[in-house]
Amino acid sequence: MSEKVITIAQQKGGAGKTTVAAHLAIAWSQRGKRVAVVDIDPQGSLTHWHKIREERFGEGYTGVTFTALSGWRVGSEIARLRRNHDIIIIDSPPHTETEARTAIRSADMIIVPVQPSPTDLWATKATLDLAKAENIPVRVVLNRVSANSKLAPAIAKELPDLAKSTLGNRVLFAAALMEGRCATEVAPSSPAALEVKALAEEISRMLKAMDKSEESDEEKLSA
Repeated sequence: MSEKVITIAQQKGGAGKTTVAAHLAIAWSQRGKRVAVVDIDPQGSLTHWHKIREERFGEGYTGVTFTALSGWRVGSEIARLRRNHDIIIIDSPPHTETEARTAIRSADMIIVPVQPSPTDLWATKATLDLAKAENIPVRVVLNRVSANSKLAPAIAKELPDLAKSTLGNRVLFAAALMEGRCATEVAPSSPAALEVKALAEEISRMLKAMDKSEESDEEKLSA
């Protein structure tokens, strides 16, 4: 798989962007991928998580390359990181202004976390419209889904490009982040960890399919 940039985007705050970004990053790192994480969200939640992680494991031993910067510098930073990383994950701001747009335009794929609520559903449209305008593949991920939720299936029917994998409303996700870790490290066989692994695998398959499609297009052009 060639290097890929994945932007975690959602106009509405509190949808779980940082949780998804951190957990996917560590899941791929555990599988031997060279992963970089870029935090351009002014709130800096991912930055706080990584600082705790550095304190726990030591500088240079967190399993990921980490950068926090302003959105206008994303382009040059991504170009630099592409040289020696397999996957670059961008945690973008909770809006669709300039910095978020830059992060989306820099992406090969966009992941949109959505809680099963009407307000999250309505807020998702702006992000999806921007991705469509830029012709960038999207996967919407239902996040914080409660067991036996009656609302989640109804919300799912309204969402395009929905991932098969979902993330439950599990305490372990937040508890692990508080320790600078992720569910796949704290409890590898837990339901939370299995959900993350399933999502990471689903996205990996999509990225590989993108590579094959690009190779096929190149072959047609050279024929």
